[in-house]
Amino acid sequence: MPLSWNEIKSRAFAFSKKWENETSEDAEAKSFWDGFFDIFGITRKRVASFEEPVKKLGDKQGFIDLFWKGILLVEHKSRGKNLDKAYVQALDYFPGIKERDLPKYILVSDFANFRLYDLEENVEHEFGLKDLHKNVRLFGFIAGYQTHKIKEQDPVNIKAAEKMGRLHDQIKEVGYEGHPLELYLVRLLFCLFAEDTGIFERQQFQDYIETRTGEDGSDLAHHISTLFQVLNTPEDRRLKNMDEQIAAFPYVNGKLFEELLPTASFDKNMRQALLDCCALDWSRISPAIFGSLFQSIMDKNARRNLGAHYTSEKNILKLIKPLFLDALWEEFEKIKSNRKKLGEFHHKIRSLKFLDPACGCGNFLVIAYRELRLLELEILRASRESGQLLLNINHLVLLDVDQFYGIEIEEFPAQIAQVALWLMDHQMNLLVSEEFGLYFARIPLKAGGTIICGNALRIDWNEIVPSTQLHYIMGNPPFVGKKEQSFQQKKDMEYLAGDINGSGLLDLVAAWYIKAIKYISGTKISCAYVSTNSITQGEQIGVLWRYMLQCGAIIHFAHTTFQWNNEARGNAAVHCVIVGFAEYDINPKLLFEYEDIKGEAHGRQVRNINPYLVDSQNIVVKSQRSPICKAPQMIKGNEATDGGFLILDDEEKKELLLKDPVAERWIRPFLGGDNFLNNGNRWCLWLLGITPRELQNMPTVIKRIESVKRFRESSSKAATVSKSKAASLFGEIRQPEKGLLIVIPKVSSERRMYAPLGFIDCKVILNNTLQFIPNGTLYDFGIIQSMMHMAWLRTVAGRMKSDYQYSIKIVYNNFPWPENPSEKQKQDIEAAAQFVLDTRAKFPESSLADLYDPLTMPQILLKAHNRLDKAVDFAYGKKDFKTESDRVSFLFEQYQKRISIMENTQAKINEAKFFINLLSQLEKKGKPFVTKTLLEDEASYLLSAILNAFYSATEMAGGKNNIDIKKFRDDHSLFYDHSSNGGLRNTTVHLHHKQIDHVGYIPPKGDEVNFNLKTPIQNIPGDKIDFNLTGKFYLEIENEHKSVLELCSDHLNKLTEFFI
Repeated sequence: MPLSWNEIKSRAFAFSKKWENETSEDAEAKSFWDGFFDIFGITRKRVASFEEPVKKLGDKQGFIDLFWKGILLVEHKSRGKNLDKAYVQALDYFPGIKERDLPKYILVSDFANFRLYDLEENVEHEFGLKDLHKNVRLFGFIAGYQTHKIKEQDPVNIKAAEKMGRLHDQIKEVGYEGHPLELYLVRLLFCLFAEDTGIFERQQFQDYIETRTGEDGSDLAHHISTLFQVLNTPEDRRLKNMDEQIAAFPYVNGKLFEELLPTASFDKNMRQALLDCCALDWSRISPAIFGSLFQSIMDKNARRNLGAHYTSEKNILKLIKPLFLDALWEEFEKIKSNRKKLGEFHHKIRSLKFLDPACGCGNFLVIAYRELRLLELEILRASRESGQLLLNINHLVLLDVDQFYGIEIEEFPAQIAQVALWLMDHQMNLLVSEEFGLYFARIPLKAGGTIICGNALRIDWNEIVPSTQLHYIMGNPPFVGKKEQSFQQKKDMEYLAGDINGSGLLDLVAAWYIKAIKYISGTKISCAYVSTNSITQGEQIGVLWRYMLQCGAIIHFAHTTFQWNNEARGNAAVHCVIVGFAEYDINPKLLFEYEDIKGEAHGRQVRNINPYLVDSQNIVVKSQRSPICKAPQMIKGNEATDGGFLILDDEEKKELLLKDPVAERWIRPFLGGDNFLNNGNRWCLWLLGITPRELQNMPTVIKRIESVKRFRESSSKAATVSKSKAASLFGEIRQPEKGLLIVIPKVSSERRMYAPLGFIDCKVILNNTLQFIPNGTLYDFGIIQSMMHMAWLRTVAGRMKSDYQYSIKIVYNNFPWPENPSEKQKQDIEAAAQFVLDTRAKFPESSLADLYDPLTMPQILLKAHNRLDKAVDFAYGKKDFKTESDRVSFLFEQYQKRISIMENTQAKINEAKFFINLLSQLEKKGKPFVTKTLLEDEASYLLSAILNAFYSATEMAGGKNNIDIKKFRDDHSLFYDHSSNGGLRNTTVHLHHKQIDHVGYIPPKGDEVNFNLKTPIQNIPGDKIDFNLTGKFYLEIENEHKSVLELCSDHLNKLTEFFI
């Protein structure tokens, strides 16, 4: 056990006094350094040797004054000698030292002065012998208190993982694999950390291997097995005659060494690989980071991208700070001067419990624990300043790893998570020890985090930690798209979310949101996940967040899309969001936004965060088959489904026409998203309308058609096979025969401020990577090319990797166009749209991709777009938006207004449909549903209900954009005319049914139909409704009998077509 800093300082002061007058290098140097090591409670003989022979450059023999392999090289001189020369002399020894034995520090001294060189940090410290006690903490690496500033992207993390990877491969190659190998490596990992962080004595594990095992490695496995048993045995239960060197290892406990593993086998190279691992300074490695790196060594393919997929500390802090850490620090700052409240606060953070239900190697748990321990350290400092601190350090530290819970589906990372928590606990204990000068360690281990190996989507989380006891859920669930899910993952999703409509569209990460919202019901638990940004975009929002909102989820904070990567080789750039949510409300909420997804976030307080991570009301944009406004239809391009045999490049076209020159009239320009943006010619065989005779004159074309037929016939899809009967044609044809088309690519780069649109002649055949508006106008182009539409696209569109996916049903059909713009506003938009097109035309050699690349976009084109944006904004009644978030919030308000109108209109149309169906049942039945009521009265009542629903539908649709309600009513005066001799509603409903209230109507169940009217049906003369013996209802219109059902059903269809 290391000495306390207080004891070390006392010894250092005594050492200085003893040696203050020594001068001779040769006389007392060895005694001097033996005494120096004794300051730290270390026996010099055990770790370092004098006069270590080494070959210098030029094959000259040299002798190092004192050498501690892998740690320290000392060059000692007589008092007054030049220490610069001593340092150069020390460096001269380096070529003859094995790489793994190279020291991390050089110390030169002349008795009176010390100069310490930290070779890893490239810093130098110099002080006199009399000041040794003041600088003794510089030698924490001797005392066992070494506390490096751990760097997240330190290359040693990668080096350590690579060395462990080689050792893993060598052990596996001899047949030692599976669970034993995984646990074996975890135990070795613990030992490597332990000897560099003070759990073991310095280099105790390495020394044991080097001194007690043969160089051929044949006896190494036996010694390691013995060591594992010793580490699991309390000192008082060990054999009395046990070898002193192995008996010196401490009792670890914690069940890490409990299981008896099969004995492994080592050879010379494997022993060397283990010693190479020992040579690293494991105190520099963060348990949080290394856990994921260590896991990756199990897969050689993953190892090629070491560091590519671990969650960086920076990104973990993005989550835990707003989830709980910021609030705790804020509370601490308020109460740190109040002794009573400080103690209460300390016990409060001890009571907190955390769950990571996809913990992997424990990154989130480890970093959260570290941050809480740092807060606790500040509490202890504040307590010391207020004079209330106890002297017994064991009673000061309350926080422990037993506050943390995790679930991990794979055994190996679950074991690493458990060990990583212990290692972080020990590192934090060292900080406490250094702060208060008293050594504090929790060895043997008593408490442990609860890390469960199992399927988090199947396990009842309450069995791990009851929801009534938990405070926070956090983590980084797996990023697996709907198409990449394994069979088991699909079954898990179905098990958890099978009752949610559309759950098959969801990425796997959504399952953790669903599981969490069920678990936290009725509690004050707060949750936060790092997720792929797909769950806040496109069609997934309509599935996941509709359910989450229905369950009461409220988003408390969020990070909009940012690029998550790190500096490790082969790093993986993933576009992520962070969403923090709970079942209770808070105000204000925090929204972190990124101008550059690779840059820093700008946080701001907002009133609400909706599922699109926008400051707006909770709205979920649903897939629509047609626009919610009176806007032109957008159609997706044609689909060839041809195996490429109907498509030609320039060379193929030239070759085909040499063989079949008559085919020229059947070859059309062919355009896809890539060609539209980047230029380049492609062609296609467009054989729509060709006669068999014409086709017979083109043998080369026929060969291509035969290839298409074979391609389609070989498909596993029945629909594709059926298209082989018309192999000369595209699989799906949607090409207009006349007019200009406004086209927009299905996929567009996230880097562009504007996704480029354009006008294309209908003679150009479009493929399915383009979407188009037939006969589009300049006004249409101006609206959807504007910043208003671009902001909508960026918010609600799905993504392909990071690029925007333009969905007709999600993006276009839900976009709220300007409401009733004036002719002047339309003309301004058309003029500005034409100006954009004219400006593009000034750069005929440039592709749209070049023109809209943010690095190369011409300023005059940008100004043209600014002019268009202003014209469009003005049509919306807005002159300026401070931020894009303001613009998006406005659009959501407009969307909500339009969708409410549409939904209310649809509700009334559904009501009319319902009463028409009921009238049909009444007609078939031939007798009233309500006893003591005339059949004609009930029929008259239902007709009134139908007509009222029709009228209400048009009333509500009156607020819908660009719909002329008056014209529709005038065209159907039979149903809507208000004159005394006019519409059915006026004569039938108003004159005869003023007393009828059909709100109380109970819909039919099965064959039972009930009326539960608030006002009884009155005996109304049946002069307008006739009932004949054949069981049909008729209306008398202009002396003719017309079927009530046919009239109403026909008008229902017209109403639906016009409004919906």
